Amino acid sequence: MVKISPLVTFFFNGEEYYITQTISLQELIEYFAYQSTLFVVEYNNFICNKNKWNEIKIQENDSIEIITIVGGG
Repeated sequence: MVKISPLVTFFFNGEEYYITQTISLQELIEYFAYQSTLFVVEYNNFICNKNKWNEIKIQENDSIEIITIVGGG
């Protein structure tokens, strides 16, 4: 029997994405190669502590935004 994985839809920086396997927020950030010292993560409208990134699993209709820190003078 062939098992078909459910397609999970989520939103990353305003764009719609699809995954077929469970991934953590940490894995998503690593996939997109962000420098973790230069941004914060908004997960479903809340700022997410970096210590929790590996514990949070991407689920249906999650909204993730990367908020970069920009310096200036």
